[in-house]
Amino acid sequence: MGTGQDQRDASRTLSAISVVSGFALWELVGRYMGTGLFLAVPTQIAAATVELWRRGELLNHITVSFSEFGLGYVIAVLLGVPIGLLLAVSSRARATLGPWVDGLYATPVIAIAPLVILWFGIGIWSKVFVVASVVIFPMIINTEAGVRSTPQHLLEAIRCFGASRMQLFVKVMLPSALPFVFAGMRLGIGRGLIGVVVGELFGARAGLGRLIAESAETFNMANLFVGVIFLAAAGILLTALVRRIEQRIVHWT
Repeated sequence: MGTGQDQRDASRTLSAISVVSGFALWELVGRYMGTGLFLAVPTQIAAATVELWRRGELLNHITVSFSEFGLGYVIAVLLGVPIGLLLAVSSRARATLGPWVDGLYATPVIAIAPLVILWFGIGIWSKVFVVASVVIFPMIINTEAGVRSTPQHLLEAIRCFGASRMQLFVKVMLPSALPFVFAGMRLGIGRGLIGVVVGELFGARAGLGRLIAESAETFNMANLFVGVIFLAAAGILLTALVRRIEQRIVHWT
């Protein structure tokens, strides 16, 4: 028990050293390599963060972006998992929906974002649609893969005890698929944050993507990196949260 705790403490220490060293190197490169026009250093980004927060702009951008992300992500998970389960257990559903899933998954979101803005306007629902459309496919594909990867010897063992098809699904297939479902949720976080930014780049009144776009147009690198860093930090925190939930629910792994 102590050994495991020591390993976790050492891992956290190493991560902290890595982050601090990276920011220190970033500061040195920005200060002494003459890249100020195209690269803001951490101290400048910190000052810009304080100023944006003081004016209330940063909180507004964060609230808008994460409202869009949260709604789209939840919708994608609630739809993607049942569709993935259906594709895994039904050959007819797989034959009917499989080509659509494969084709739409390969469609770049940036190609449809302008159309989505035209369909739904520049309000929240256009970005929710973009987020849901990019998160749902990892959920479908991972859920289907998880069910189909159920070890055959487990299925044969429970059949020997006279289990029904529903019991096979609930007792063996679904628990086998859960690690894949959580893997899809982790993949969906990164894709969903990208979807938010893409949607806001093409049309939005507020949001971190809007902040990034406006800052790029005026060469305000400090404000631009504020948006980038908050998105990166959100990805790290949300992924860690999903991992923690997975450890509690899928404890046997």
